[in-house]
Amino acid sequence: MHHSKDADSRIVISRGGDGEEEESFSSSTWQKPQKTTKRTKTIHPPIECHWQLPPIKEPKRSSSGAFKSVLSYPLKLGESLKKIGRTKSMQVVLEGTHDPKDESVVQSFREMLLLEVQVPPKHNDYHTLLRFLRMRDFDIAKAKEMFLNYLKWREDYGVDKIPKEFMFEEHERVKRCYPHGYHGVDRYGRPLYIERIGLLDLNELLKVTTVDRFVKHHVSEQEKTLNLRYPACSIAAKKHVASTTSILDVQGVGLANFSRPARSIFMEIQKIDSNYYPETLHRLFIVNAGSGFRMLWKAIKAFMDARTLAKIHVSGYNYINDLLEVIDISNLPTFLGGNCTCSDHGGCLLSDKGPWNNPEIAEIVQAISTNDEDNNGDEDGKMASEAAIVRNMKIEALEAILEETKSALEGLALHIQQLRTF
Repeated sequence: MHHSKDADSRIVISRGGDGEEEESFSSSTWQKPQKTTKRTKTIHPPIECHWQLPPIKEPKRSSSGAFKSVLSYPLKLGESLKKIGRTKSMQVVLEGTHDPKDESVVQSFREMLLLEVQVPPKHNDYHTLLRFLRMRDFDIAKAKEMFLNYLKWREDYGVDKIPKEFMFEEHERVKRCYPHGYHGVDRYGRPLYIERIGLLDLNELLKVTTVDRFVKHHVSEQEKTLNLRYPACSIAAKKHVASTTSILDVQGVGLANFSRPARSIFMEIQKIDSNYYPETLHRLFIVNAGSGFRMLWKAIKAFMDARTLAKIHVSGYNYINDLLEVIDISNLPTFLGGNCTCSDHGGCLLSDKGPWNNPEIAEIVQAISTNDEDNNGDEDGKMASEAAIVRNMKIEALEAILEETKSALEGLALHIQQLRTF
């Protein structure tokens, strides 16, 4: 595929809106940056900004079915919620409302992609396409290149086979020498991810697993977050959740921690996350940053773009108030100043606690996923049926035209015959 090197030839869709750029990410206060002649990275608002639930109202019965109605969200998770979870109306609720400006750009992006490649239905949804557009500042040409690379990587890496074929038996041993994992949610309802990178024992890690297996495990966790954690958090929070709040505990980290094998692992993971799972980070809190890490941070941030840096907050040892602004103390482990120990699971970073482990919510997510798969098959059949109908209509129209032409020719022949008799 040929790409022009002329920057002016790139397709850029403006989403409109003026105002001074703000560093705040509050969904109620953000403003769009002013248009300037200099191309800079735009600091977008939180990805959930326009994904709020519609006002709760009673469903209206109509012949057009559930697509024209929105079910009221039940106050308790239970049997009624399970039933709703199996309907298309719950899918409508979880989808939330879209920003009309974003929606028009996404549709243009989808149409451009479909002209070049057959996009699998599960990657052709509004939110997935929006992530790639946001990552490339709504430059459609760049977003298309990134998205096509993403599809190729998924096929080459066998991403869809990982949940069925990859078993990470060393999971608990890896957690012991590299404490990391998901633990509850933030105040908005986003999954909370925590790493204690200062406790990484790289030598032990490479004894219990390999770099390739660890990276594949990371990909499987990313897939689980997209397909289970975000939908489950959305159901629990009653609003669309699509990004993660992360905490990186760097106590004791310095240059000595980043040996060549360590750099290899982190660089591979960073490449995967940036290229294939864009716009999934909401905020990153780096805590316990001592002098050793601060020297390292000066070198690291030189390679990071403004949008990513705007999501990162670096603190020393007095960080608890910053965390409590966005995370309830019950979802913070004791080693971060919270009151959770997850003693029943051998520690907070072994528990993977969160709404995704609620059996009722997991059943709803599974029901929605099954409906999506069924609907994709139905949609294919519907499209084939519609194509056949259109084809038959064209044939019938041509036959009618031929019949009219035949009658006209017969009439013309008769007229000529009559003229000859005079």
